[in-house]
Amino acid sequence: MWRQLHNRFGLPLTMAIVSLMGIWLIVMVLLPQWQMIDYSFHPALLPAERGGAKDVWSLTNYATFFRNEIHLAIFFKTIWSSVLVTTLTLLVSYPLAYYLAKVATPGQAALCLLLLIIPFWINEILRTFAWYIIFAFRGPLNELLLAVGLIDRPIRFLNGDTGVLVGMVYAYILFMVFPLYNAIESLDTNQIRAARDLGAGWGRTHRRIVIPHAKPGIATGCIMTFMLAAGSYAVPALLGSPGSRWFTQIIYNWFFEGGDWNQGAAYAFLLLVLCIVFVTVIMRIFKVGLGDIAK
Repeated sequence: MWRQLHNRFGLPLTMAIVSLMGIWLIVMVLLPQWQMIDYSFHPALLPAERGGAKDVWSLTNYATFFRNEIHLAIFFKTIWSSVLVTTLTLLVSYPLAYYLAKVATPGQAALCLLLLIIPFWINEILRTFAWYIIFAFRGPLNELLLAVGLIDRPIRFLNGDTGVLVGMVYAYILFMVFPLYNAIESLDTNQIRAARDLGAGWGRTHRRIVIPHAKPGIATGCIMTFMLAAGSYAVPALLGSPGSRWFTQIIYNWFFEGGDWNQGAAYAFLLLVLCIVFVTVIMRIFKVGLGDIAK
């Protein structure tokens, strides 16, 4: 990377770019993460006790998590639900990305992309609240189903995780569509035509040609969608029922309601470790490296 930047911009500008990148990584990524890790290994103490004999590293905050069966259940439920959101988003996005990349004309693709992007000009909270209105007990969806006679009484769509799953798929669909679109668009269309001419059906063509070529895009989309879903707070807070809690809500409660930043940091660090593990697993499953994902 250094050689490419040096050849393109020259030594002074390259040094400036690399220095800014280094400052960004250190100040905005590494230092906050280190501070969070440091907090997680210290007990919650009064200001006068900090720096004293009690202020030592320990695993107390992590032990609290593993002893709390309710928080453990919510943690694993968040993992499973985030994987489900990622899978649903992939299933919805793949046909759309393929259509945009290989079927639609340039004008149709531009129109579809514009229709996808325009709603995201609105704040995420407002978009999520719009789904809350749609799924309400006396909302437009129930009224429509009652009007056409598909149901006899309103359905409580917000009772459980249904609203959360739908809201997250909608909120993060662009983070799956664009990597898939970029990957599929680079595929030579002649390969698809050759497979069809040789008698391969659409299923086999996608399984043997399109999907293997789109592996970096699939991996990137899955990683981004999972991390956004696992770290989401607004969507489960607005669309989740009282009995449907997300792990991020527990972290929020520790920080801002319980005032225990040390315990909250431990929970946040566990979520970070989970995301790192997921990224590693996805890279191994799709057999891609960081360079393939970066492209």
